[in-house]
Amino acid sequence: MPNTATITFHGAAREVTGSCHLLETADGRHLLLDCGMHQGGDAVDRIQDEKFPFDPAAIDAVVLSHAHLDHSGLLPLLVRRGFSGPIHCTRATADLLDIMLHDSAGLYLRDLEKENLRRARRGRKPVEPAYERRDVERVLRACSGQAYGDTVELFPGCRLRFHDAGHILGSAIVELRLSSDGDERTLVFSGDLGRKGSVLMNDPARPERADLLLLESTYGDREHRGEADTLQELGDILRRTWRRGGNVMIPAFAVGRTQELLFHLGALYHSGELDGWQVFLDSPMAIAVTRVYDRWLQALDDADIKQLSDVHRTSLAKFLPTLKLAEDTEESMAINRIKSGAIIIAGSGMCTGGRIRHHFKQRIWDSRNTIIFAGFQARGTLGRLLVDGAREIRMFGEPYVVKAEIETLGCFSAHAGQGELIDWAAHFQPPPRIALVHGEEEAQEVLAGRLRQEHGLSVTIPDKGDRIEV
Repeated sequence: MPNTATITFHGAAREVTGSCHLLETADGRHLLLDCGMHQGGDAVDRIQDEKFPFDPAAIDAVVLSHAHLDHSGLLPLLVRRGFSGPIHCTRATADLLDIMLHDSAGLYLRDLEKENLRRARRGRKPVEPAYERRDVERVLRACSGQAYGDTVELFPGCRLRFHDAGHILGSAIVELRLSSDGDERTLVFSGDLGRKGSVLMNDPARPERADLLLLESTYGDREHRGEADTLQELGDILRRTWRRGGNVMIPAFAVGRTQELLFHLGALYHSGELDGWQVFLDSPMAIAVTRVYDRWLQALDDADIKQLSDVHRTSLAKFLPTLKLAEDTEESMAINRIKSGAIIIAGSGMCTGGRIRHHFKQRIWDSRNTIIFAGFQARGTLGRLLVDGAREIRMFGEPYVVKAEIETLGCFSAHAGQGELIDWAAHFQPPPRIALVHGEEEAQEVLAGRLRQEHGLSVTIPDKGDRIEV
């Protein structure tokens, strides 16, 4: 081992999903920043093919930036393959993981059961599960939740502090202070950085110092539209769809985007702009997550919470009286009987599974309907195909013509846009070295160019497997 700390990029390197970075300290400790799954493609194949390029049993601890599955989803696999240390995260993240990981495991195991039935019919051997529900429970028991701003010594020479990232409930900027032989280095990992003024979220915190900054770059090549413009656009989309006699489908991420949508739709309702519309939240996970948000409402952005009456400050769902919660499959299927005037918010956000695909099956071929995307769509996902203009898709083994109107609302993104990323990265003094992660290569090249040209910053774009010194 060198006499300095190093970090190796094992995921979200020149790609958006699969966040996973291994820190090796000067005294031989191994610390994993995030352990996320890749998104897109068949879930069973994807998880069965996952291979850690390190020994999970040698990892001393995991530091988790937030609960989204592309940052946390492989934690059960990590413990299954030998990891037995603590998982450090914020307290709200620990609450969300209970929902996120159980839901993800349930979907995976159900898909695996179907795959093994197909194999049995063909006389083939069954596939053994890569992990099971008991591994999820081991992850949850290992979680050590802490508050923003608290400093925790992970082991001698390594101190951890979380700062509010403003991305989703519990999301954190990770600050690690590494000491060796009287020398101290600071590593800052942005996690997923939120937007200024984002509904319900506080603005991202601004740690003062970093020697090395791992900076997300999802929207490194573009800006988001302003909130007022986007809400006007949403109103226009709803009016057009209403005149056509159609329905609106919104593939929503269960954590963050769904709760923001409920807040905005509640505001539209109270201003008289949702007359006649029925709103359905058709995602058991999103419903459960919204209830977790309710428990933490007082910790969210004060300016937004003040807009809620005393009655609504305990429940986002009550802020939207026309909201109906579809918790079981019968309630979900009943939505199909509504011919027009329904706003259907359903998982998953990138259309890789979940109930949104069943609603597409019923409505995507009908030009009266509209699909609204309210977040980033990664390559290889059904959502990305639709955003890129596909006129025919395959679902459930069948082809479907795409005639529904496709719209994207950037204001609802939970990620900072290009200008916000640059402003946030440039405030550190003295300027740190920067490694761009969690972004597609084209976006990273654009962001790196602006950071170098406008601020003279040292920026690298690591490939998967690259190692750099802290």
